[in-house]
Amino acid sequence: MPIKSELCRPYRTAPKEVVSRRRRNLPILWLAPFYLTASLLFLATLSGCDKDKVSAETPPPEVEVTPVAQQDVPLYTECISTLDGYVNAQIQPQVTGYLLKQNYREGTAVQKGDILFEIDPRPFEALLAQAQGQLAQAQAQLGKTKLDVERDTPLAKESAIPQAQLDNDIQANQAAEAQVNAAQAQVEQATLNLGFTKVRSLIEGIAGISKAQIGDLVGPTSVLTVVSQVQPIKAYFAISEQEYLKFANRISQVAEGKRLPSGQKTLELILSDGSLYPNKGWVVLADRQVDVKTGTIRVAGAFDNPGGILRPGMFGRVRAATGVTKGALLVPQRAVVETQGSYSVVVVGPDNKASVRPVKTGERVGQMWVITDGLQAGEQVIAEGMQKAKEGAPVQPKQFKSAAQGE
Repeated sequence: MPIKSELCRPYRTAPKEVVSRRRRNLPILWLAPFYLTASLLFLATLSGCDKDKVSAETPPPEVEVTPVAQQDVPLYTECISTLDGYVNAQIQPQVTGYLLKQNYREGTAVQKGDILFEIDPRPFEALLAQAQGQLAQAQAQLGKTKLDVERDTPLAKESAIPQAQLDNDIQANQAAEAQVNAAQAQVEQATLNLGFTKVRSLIEGIAGISKAQIGDLVGPTSVLTVVSQVQPIKAYFAISEQEYLKFANRISQVAEGKRLPSGQKTLELILSDGSLYPNKGWVVLADRQVDVKTGTIRVAGAFDNPGGILRPGMFGRVRAATGVTKGALLVPQRAVVETQGSYSVVVVGPDNKASVRPVKTGERVGQMWVITDGLQAGEQVIAEGMQKAKEGAPVQPKQFKSAAQGE
């Protein structure tokens, strides 16, 4: 019968050496969690001390603040506008012929009466010579009939010739006079047509790019170029019926032909790059009716344009002062933060601690923003360095200087 080894015993009865070894290791396993917890607490204590030491050494962040200003602010009505020449003259020939010359430089200023184009004059010179020949022939016939009348008048009185012959002479003389008048009209028309071969500018202004080439057959329906008067220049814009009523009195004075004083130049023009045009404008006219589809009326203003900087076709915004807001609160636009349609500013209190405050905004005035609710005059708001400030945390404020103040 085989002898059973110690290893073949059931698992519930381990060898004595194994049991004694396990019992010797039990105290070490029980103490391991306590040693780990103590080590973590010690490291956390050291880390907390380091953080307190670092925070004590870090100074408050530096920010730039500006006080909330309080002043009277004008209210503006602003409209999209399109610039156009005060007068735009389409240059069209009055006769048909082949284009021979272009006597102006495109895009330059021209004077009234300057010759811009020349049409081949030879056909018109021939017509003029023909008309002059017909005039000379008619004048010769008139002279003959006049002599006949002068000769036959005394003979008819003496009954040397029949009275009917004198009557015929008189009728022939009158017909000859009519022929002379008609021939003179033909000569004048031929002279005009010959003059029309030199196409002149009708106004003083800027001549545009030529729409015809040398050698083209042009006629009265051909547009050769356009000359625009740009000093002053017009700005067309549409305003609502309610806005029109604010300017109705001034527009009516213009419609009656009354010259407004220079102080009535109240229109301002903001160009497409956002810059403000230095010269103020005035209202020239309003359309005869309000557009029933849009409820707006078209208005034309005018602006002095020395140097011709403004050109027809440019876009901009015309604005006019319609009132004044008394004691409005103003902060720089850069001090206002917009988040999902809500606006807020960061206020620095007397204890130099920052706090985020929601506000309500109004109109923009230059680089400033009108605040209608949420601030008081004299409070300090952060204009530079808002990202450094935290709610309730101290900051180190210094005075903000805008670009207009020479920053």
